[in-house]
Amino acid sequence: MRDLNHLSEIFHSYDTYIIDLWGVMHDGISLNSKAIEVVENLSANSKKIIFLSNAPRPSFKVVEFLKRLKMSEKFLSRIITSGEAAMYAINENKFGNKFYHLGPPRDQSLFEKVIKNKTSLDKCDFILCTGLFDNQEDDLNYYKELLKDHVSKKLICTNPDLIVHRGDTEELCAGSVAKTFELLGGEVIYYGKPYKEIYEMCFNKGEKVLAIGDNLRTDIKGANNLNIDSLFVYNGVHKNEIKTKEELPTLLKRYNVKTNFFQKELKW
Repeated sequence: MRDLNHLSEIFHSYDTYIIDLWGVMHDGISLNSKAIEVVENLSANSKKIIFLSNAPRPSFKVVEFLKRLKMSEKFLSRIITSGEAAMYAINENKFGNKFYHLGPPRDQSLFEKVIKNKTSLDKCDFILCTGLFDNQEDDLNYYKELLKDHVSKKLICTNPDLIVHRGDTEELCAGSVAKTFELLGGEVIYYGKPYKEIYEMCFNKGEKVLAIGDNLRTDIKGANNLNIDSLFVYNGVHKNEIKTKEELPTLLKRYNVKTNFFQKELKW
């Protein structure tokens, strides 16, 4: 594991860069200028850049969001989301026909093609979890009570992340609800990092790949699962668990992952 002062020291060793968005490229409110500089330089050197996000919505929605943050259009052609991967399966009725949507109304774009199949929790074939309800964003006990009599149904989780930081505010994600469902004895099917299937949409065999992310459970674990190199940005989702880089080995051990490189923030 190497403390990497500048990505420019090693960039020539890789063909393809799989880069996380939230926590690396932006914080939910504004772009990280140093990370943008990295992408500018990789692009100028003809490197393949894929933004891989555990966003529970189609890729075009993430593109719209990044445009609002003023990310350059030229970087928006290769964005893959966990929501997009789940959407294909839902549109093909892979888990049944009728579904109950557990999440905020803003995620409706995920199931627009099959919206007629949306129903109640009692009548559904499966539960589609994209996040938490707008009026129940903090209380996981609410979801425990809501779901306790429905563990015979599968829950499809479109964002395996447990938490995210919007600026300095910590928010729960769909993964936290999925974890609650599993503790009740229910079965969860996850889409996104760290699961192998989503990486098959990103690169071909033989490409030398570096995965860059701030989440040990998803970004770095995913890289480990695929046996590709990784760079851990430690001032992201885990920033409240680590004060100095000397604590990194303990943190990695806690999550049972390994990484090749680390930086406090992504920089060229």
